[in-house]
This record gives sequence, structure tokens and C-alpha cells, in this order.
Amino acid sequence: MQIKQTRWTLEQGWQEAALPALPEAQLVLLFGQPQALQSSVYQADLRRAYPQAHLLGCSTAGEILGTQVTDQAVSVTVVQFAQTQVRGSVISLESGESSFSAGDRLGQTLDPNGLVHVFVLSDGLQVNGSDLVRGLSQYLPLGVNVTGGLAGDGADFQKTFVLWDAEPQTGTIAALGFYGDRLKVGYCSFGGWRPFGPERRITRSEGNVLYELDGQSALELYKTYLGEHAAGLPATGLLFPLSLRSPAGEQSLVRTILAISEADQSLTFAGDVPMGATVQLMHASIDRLVDGAIEAAEQSFHPSAPPELAILISCVGRKLVMQQRVEEEVEGVQEVLGQQAHLTGFYSYGEIAPVNLGGACGLHNQTMTITTFVELEG
Repeated sequence: MQIKQTRWTLEQGWQEAALPALPEAQLVLLFGQPQALQSSVYQADLRRAYPQAHLLGCSTAGEILGTQVTDQAVSVTVVQFAQTQVRGSVISLESGESSFSAGDRLGQTLDPNGLVHVFVLSDGLQVNGSDLVRGLSQYLPLGVNVTGGLAGDGADFQKTFVLWDAEPQTGTIAALGFYGDRLKVGYCSFGGWRPFGPERRITRSEGNVLYELDGQSALELYKTYLGEHAAGLPATGLLFPLSLRSPAGEQSLVRTILAISEADQSLTFAGDVPMGATVQLMHASIDRLVDGAIEAAEQSFHPSAPPELAILISCVGRKLVMQQRVEEEVEGVQEVLGQQAHLTGFYSYGEIAPVNLGGACGLHNQTMTITTFVELEG
């Protein structure tokens, strides 16, 4: 596997005089600030430089390239595999279509023969990530899993974009399949948040929309706990996610707010908030978030096969908490994975992955989710 990386901005263009030479590359990963991502200038340059490559990417709440985190750029990672093929597809959400149905439709487009992993990028505001994963996963061969994330729009929550070999579009979901028996893929998702306050039970919800906790207005209760931060909802909700434990007592997940409705006093989350589940508010320190990122890195690969490429998808809420120290979590990941690992990725509205190797895939919030790749010799 050969990997080259660079960066493009609206103000300065390419950071280097010429794009890195890798003319037989099969894949270019693009993560960018929404306005920059929509520019046709850099896309035309990439298609000339890498005519055989698929272009896959999304808008972000911050771009990761190496150990740097930016807010106004497009990070570019060019990959040329030695023994691996990549094939993908994209769908646009239909009017009134459920996220499960969209995942079902997308899953049917993937060839299962020789498939070893799926990486998915989705619109971050119009999709219930939990349902998307369930719909997509039913078509995957045994042992094949999904990682990826929901596109971002800074802390604005207005419009997100996904691109696959075309102009970036809203209401879009793209899936990339990796094929070949020499590719080893690792993954892990870890948080670092700590619960506080009383536990409450969800007494009224529908899908990813929460109406009542313990028979009371969910929005009103949430505002009470946020105090002065309530005026900034939904963005300030990123600082206070919910820990969610299902009625079956399964492993806790974290949910963060995408939108609020004063009309029906509801909170809309990136993933399911099922009736009967127990929730609790959470908060975090910078050190705990960095430790969580390091833990995710340590669990994302086997020491006998150090990764060559790592895609980091971290939640925008983590970025808002860490602020100017945000690069510390990326630096911690690099130290664990090693200098041979090329890091790319973005800050998201939701992270898709199993909690660890062999686990069931799900939608997470407020985690550092890492997918690692290495091509074995032979």
C-alpha cells in the first residue's frame, strides 16, 4: 500500500506546488469544511492526477490530516493498494424514506463476493445512524463489518454533504467495499465521558426522537440540567451527551442531540433512543477524552500488523470540549499506532463501528472511532 497526503484550501489552493505522484491510485479520501468541499477546482485537479481513483468524502466539523486538525480545508489522502480492490456506490434519500430502508437499498448494491470490510459516509442530519447500520448490515457476509460516520457542518447543524465520484450532495449515503484476502482491517470506538446526575427512564420516544423522561418533557428536563447553556441548543448539547442503556441491559451507548423542537418539546438524536431505556447525562475532562482516544488506538489493531492507514472519526462534541487542545487526542493516536501509520479523518455528527473487534456494529456519539488498514505481504 502506498499513501500520499496533502491539503487544499479556498484561500491558498494546494499546500504544495504539485500533487503527490501516485497515478495508479485507486482511492482518494476527502474530508473538508462544507464550503471548501463543494469547490470544483480541487476536484478537477484530483481527477487529472488520479484518473483511476474513486473519490470518496464528506463535509466535516474539523479535518484530520496527520496530527493536525483544521477547520477551513480539504484533507486529501491518496491510496494505491497492492493487492486490494475497492468498489462502492451511492444513494440519495427518497422522499419519506426511512433510514433502515435506505440502508437496505444501499446494502443490496454491494457485491458480497470477496468483501472484507465496508466503510460508509452518510448525511449527518437526515439519517438515523442506528437504522442505517441495521439496514445495511443484513446483506454483509459473516465476519464482515461496517465502520464510518455521519458528515458534519461545524457546530451549525444546517446542511451536510457526501461525495462519491461526483459533486458533493445533501441527503446522500455512500458505501465503499474493500475486497481481497491480504487486507487486514481493525477498528475500535471509545469515549472517555463520565455520567453524572440521576438516571431517568425513557417513557415516550419514537425512533431517534425523545419526548418524555419519567413522564416529563424531555426538552424541559434537559434545559434544567444545562442551565445557562440551554440558550445555545442544539449546539451546546454536544457538551452534555446522554449515556443510554437499553431495556435489555446491553452495553451503554452515547447519544448526542442533533435538533430540538419547542413545539412538541422533543430532542432528536443521531441514533435510536428506545422506550424503556435508561439515560443519564454525561460530561468529560480533556484528559479523559485523550485517554479514550488512546484506548481506541490500542484496541484497533494487532501488534503483529502495524497499520499503514488509519481513518479517525471523532465527534464534534469532543472538539468543542478540547478546543485548542484537540490535537492532543490525534497525537495520542499517532504515538500508539506508530509513525508508519498515515492518519486521516474528520470530526463528525456520529460514529459508526463495533465497540471492538468481533462486536456488533452500531451508531455512537462522542467517541473516537478508528479504522486501521494494512496489506499483508504474500
